[in-house]
This record gives sequence, C-alpha cells and structure tokens, in this order.
Amino acid sequence: ASFVALFAQLGGGIYTKGADVGADLVGKVEKNIPEDDPRNPAVIADLVGDNVGDCAGRGADLFESIAAENIGAMIIGVALYPVFGLKGMLFPLLMGAVGMIASIIGILSVKAKEEENPMNALTRGYIITSVLVAGFMFVIVKYAFGSAQYPNAYLWYFGAGLIGIITSILILLITVYYTQNYRPVRSIVEASKTGHATNIISGFGMALECVAAPVIVLSFALFFSYKFGIWSGVPDGGIYGTAVATIGMLSTAVYVLSMDVFGPISDNAGGIIEMSNAPESARKRAEKLDHAGNTTKALTKGYAIGSAALAAFLLFSAYLGEIRKFTGSVVIVDLTRIDVFVAALIGAMLVFLFSSFAIRAVGITAEKVVVEVRRQFKEIKGLMQGKAKPDYASCVDICTKSALSNMVLPGVLVVGLTVIVGVLLKAEATAAYLMSATITGILLALMMNTGGAAWDNAKKTIELQPKGKGTEQHKAAVTGDTVGDPFKDTAGPSIHVLIKLLGTITLVLAPLFIL
Repeated sequence: ASFVALFAQLGGGIYTKGADVGADLVGKVEKNIPEDDPRNPAVIADLVGDNVGDCAGRGADLFESIAAENIGAMIIGVALYPVFGLKGMLFPLLMGAVGMIASIIGILSVKAKEEENPMNALTRGYIITSVLVAGFMFVIVKYAFGSAQYPNAYLWYFGAGLIGIITSILILLITVYYTQNYRPVRSIVEASKTGHATNIISGFGMALECVAAPVIVLSFALFFSYKFGIWSGVPDGGIYGTAVATIGMLSTAVYVLSMDVFGPISDNAGGIIEMSNAPESARKRAEKLDHAGNTTKALTKGYAIGSAALAAFLLFSAYLGEIRKFTGSVVIVDLTRIDVFVAALIGAMLVFLFSSFAIRAVGITAEKVVVEVRRQFKEIKGLMQGKAKPDYASCVDICTKSALSNMVLPGVLVVGLTVIVGVLLKAEATAAYLMSATITGILLALMMNTGGAAWDNAKKTIELQPKGKGTEQHKAAVTGDTVGDPFKDTAGPSIHVLIKLLGTITLVLAPLFIL
C-alpha cells in the first residue's frame, strides 16, 4: 500500500501538474484563450491529469493511511490483549466498517438548493457523517473496552475517539479559512494588482502562516488522547489512546475522499462545458462548482496530512515496540549522541530533497509541454482560428513518459537512504531519523498544500469577478497558481505518503537495524 500510494501520488502529481502548468502558461498567459479551450493541445492531458493525480493518487494516499493506522493500532492492541482480549485488536476494523456506513448515509444526505453555495451542502453531509460516527463509536468502544477490571476505561477511550473526530473537523475548518474567500485569499488577490512578484511574495507568506494553526490542533490531539489513555488506568494505555484518536479521525475517510473526488469531477465538467460551447449560465454554475472543488481538494489534503501525522506516530510507536521486543530494553532516543543527531539531520534533509525532485519533475514536464504546445500553434495552420484540430495525444504521451521516468529517483532515494541509515547507524539513530523526517514532513506538507490551494482560489476569485479574466491582475494570479500547483498537487501530497512509508520500512526492517 505504501509503495503504490507513493508512486500513484507522486507520478499522478507530476502528470497532472506538468499538463496543467504547460496548458496555462501558453493558453492563458501567451495566447489569452480560456481555460480548457479545445484549441489548446494540452487540454486533454490536463483533464486526464485531474483523475490521475486527485482521484487515483488521493485514494491510494488515504487507503495507505487507513492500512497504516489499522496495522499500527492492532500491533499496539496485542500488548493490551491481557486486558481487552481479541476485541482490542478488532476495534480498528469494526470502526472502519461503521465509518463506511456513516459515510454512505452522509453522501446520500447531500442535497443543494438552487443557487446555494455547494460547500454548504457538502459541509452538512460531513457533519451528519461525523455525528453518526460518534454514535457508532460509543457503542463499539463500550463493546470493545468494557472491562470489569477497568470499568471507566471505555469512557476515556471514547473521549480519545471524539478528540480524533473533532481534530478532523477543526483541520477542515482551518483549511476552509485559508483557501476560501477570507483574509488569506483576499490578500493574495489584492497583491496580484501590483504584479507577479507581489502575488508570489504574498502567497508564500500565507503558505508559511497556515502551518501554525493545524500544528497546534494536532499537538493538542496527540497530547490529550495520550493522556486520556493513561487516565483510563489501563497499563500502557496511553499509546492506545492516540490509536483510538487516529481511528476516530479516519472513520470519516470515505466521505472526505468523496469530497476530494468532487473536485476533479467538477473541474472536468467545466472543461467539457467550455469545449462544447455550452451557454453562459452553465459555465457560471460550473465555475462555482470548480471553486468549491478547489476547496474540497484542499480540505482532503489537510485531512490527509493530519491523519498521516497521527498514523506516523502510531507507526513510530510500533517501531519502538518491535525494537524492545528484539532487544528486551526500552529505546531512548538521545539527541546528544553524535550518530543519533546526524541521523535526525539526514531525516529532515530527506524531506526537502524529495520535495525538490518532485517539484523539478513538474518543471521538466511543463517545459516539454510548453514547447510542444507552442510548436503546434506555430506549425498547425488554422489552429488558433479553430479551423484545425490540435494533436492532443502528443501532450498526453509527454506527460505519461515524464511522470513514469521522474518518479523513479525519489522512490529509490527514500528506500535506499532509510536502509543505509538503519544498517550503518543502527536502531536508535533510525528512530531519530524517523522522528525528524516525520516532523519536518508534516510542516512542509501543510505549507505546500494549503498555500498552493490559496494561490489557486485567488486566481478563481479574480476569474469570478466581472471582466476579471485576461487582466494584468489575472495574469499575475495565473503565475501564482502555476507556482502553487506543484506545491499542492505533487510535492505536498507525496510527503504525506513519504512519512508513512518511512514508518512502514523501519517497522518491517527493524530486525536488520539491531544486528
């Protein structure tokens, strides 16, 4: 699951953003034609990329989060077998099952009134799903953790589960604030009036700011869910409290994934409307749906990195448990030891180097697409006038080959460096490497995901204004969007998978690192 998620998310991100950036730079900026105009040779590759990156990639990402959380929680549940028996290990699977039922009911409840903001209907469905999950959770927690020896344990663990659900809601609300038409996006829109550079400066400043609030929420969630586990009175119950919180957060994953897929569906619908010369009323509805879709995609990324942070902590705890099982002693990570500090430094560096490969891959792909699109506009007579058809297949071919070739090196880097650090510096240093990469990855992914979405919606806000398209302000916003695209759709989401993949690799290879 980890490997498939890495390649689906990274390869899909390279494909979709290479096509998107290439199409926008020539079509919108140079030729001043609408987005998804059928005269643009890269438009089909762009529409296909939305499915590759945002549907297949995000699905693989969240599936891997659920797999990591289930395995981590079940490994930790083994330690509590004397207290809860088999129920403690089956709890994650039961919650996953009821989470699907709650999500189905939530999806069926989504009904939008005429001219209503689509986000309102989607938000109502999410609230219904969360309330149902909380109700199901109380029943299952009482069944799984009801113990005569610890009569109040199930109440504390239910509280930990509620923390997970509330955490997901808060992260979604924070993401809405930074990506909808509030102060952050408005400031980027305003900065676009004075040019491309001020758009980039304002957008990057907002990207750095948006890290703070989610980190505070995640810190509270980890701290108090751990404390709830301890206050339950169960021996070694603290870490299981964080496991229950993670399970609570991921119980709504099916509904959140549906919100994510809403984005590329509405985006592609807008593309079809543009290419078929549909009436202006249909285009305006499609733009409103696309605006909401950008927000839902950003919400899912915020949710994914939050769940990845909690799941990574579980995997880290499971790794330390494996080392303790093999060595018979508790591992204490001492950063004053030179080998441990060096490993932590390498772990932080890995995240930045991996992100560099991902972003540069988008740049390389976009350059090839730009050259091809320019060539076709120059060589195909009558293309700009709509009298000739472009060669869509050539851009699809460029994006596919470039995505496949450019995702190999980052994948090899992640696996190879982890094995080298583990074999040479051993188990304690590997724990520091894992901790450092996880913390750095969470911060960088939050910055890229939310910042990129804010740039995108600033562009959409200008496009929704009367006579907003084609202005100098709009062109500056398009530049900001093309910078934010590889942030939010390639490097940022791939980091979610990176930190979980590191946890999985170290867990599987733990015996190798103590020889």
